[in-house]
Amino acid sequence: MTSEKISRLEESIREEGSVLKGDLWVGPEGDSAVYTARSAGFCFGVQRALDTVYRQIEANESPIYTYGPIIHNEIVVHDLESRGVRVIETKKELEALSRGTVVIRSHGVAKEIYDLLEERHLHVVDATCPFVKKIHRIVEERSARGDEIVIIGSALHPEVEGIRGWCSSEVTVVETEEEAEAFRQKTDGDLCIVSQTTFNLKKFNKFVEIIRRLSYHETAVLNTICNATEERQTEARSIASLADAMIVIGGKHSSNTQKLYEICRKECSNTFFVQTFDDLNLRLVPFRGIVGISAGASTPNILIEEVSKLCRKILSRC
Repeated sequence: MTSEKISRLEESIREEGSVLKGDLWVGPEGDSAVYTARSAGFCFGVQRALDTVYRQIEANESPIYTYGPIIHNEIVVHDLESRGVRVIETKKELEALSRGTVVIRSHGVAKEIYDLLEERHLHVVDATCPFVKKIHRIVEERSARGDEIVIIGSALHPEVEGIRGWCSSEVTVVETEEEAEAFRQKTDGDLCIVSQTTFNLKKFNKFVEIIRRLSYHETAVLNTICNATEERQTEARSIASLADAMIVIGGKHSSNTQKLYEICRKECSNTFFVQTFDDLNLRLVPFRGIVGISAGASTPNILIEEVSKLCRKILSRC
C-alpha cells in the first residue's frame, strides 16, 4: 500500500501543472519517502529584508536597528545581534534614538512611524515587502475617499498593525469566523476588504462570503494574499493529504508558519511543528511511509535541509 502511494506521488510530481514540484527522496526498499516542498523557506520579501540588513552591516553603518525582529526566526535574529544589530520594539524606544540607521522590516509599519523617524532625522532603510506596500497604498487611497476598511488577518500581527496605520477612516480587523459573523458596518460608505499577505486563502474566501452577505453597501474585495503564500499553502495541503507524517518548520511567532501547521494538521493528523533542529523528535519519524516537509517564509534553507537529511537517514536505517 505504501509503495503504491509513493508511486502515485511520483506520478503527481511528473504531471504538468502539478503543485507538487518539490524534492522527493525514495528509500532503498521503496516503502519510504521524504518530500521537501519546493515552496518551503524564505519568501521574496523576507530574503529581500535580510539582504538589506546584511548590506548595512557590510557598509559599516553603525549603529543599526531594526524596528521589530527583521523576521520571525530566532536563529537569524541572534545571528544579526551577534553582528551588532539591535532590535527596537516600541515607539518609545524610537523616540529615544538620536542617531543611527533604522531598518523597517518586511512586515511594514504605520505611517506615524515614518513621520517619527523623519522628525528624529534618523537614516531610514525601508525593507517593507512590496506586496505589503501595495496594501498600504490601497487602504490609504480607499479610506481617504471615505471607504470603510476591513482587514482580514491577525489583529496583533505587526503587518496588520502597520496596515491599520495607513487607514484614515473606520477600520475593522476580522480574524475568525465568529468575528466575520459579528461584523456590522459602521458607516454608510462603501466597504473595502483586504487581507494580511500570509492569511489562509480558504478562510479569507469564507470570511468575505460572510461579510458580503451581511453588508448592504458596495463592497470591493481585494485579495492581497501574496502568490508565495498561496503556493506554499497549496503545496503543503497537497503533500499533507498523502503523507503519513508531516513536519512544518518555522518560528513559534511566525504567523504564516502557524497557518501552514493548521492547514497540514487538517489533512494529516501526524503533523508536527519544529522550530529548531533540536526540536525534531526522532520518534516522530515513522518506520516507513511518506514524510512531508514544509516550512514558513522565515525559515532558513539550511534548517530545512538538515531536517530533510535526518529524516532520510532515519528511514534508510529502518
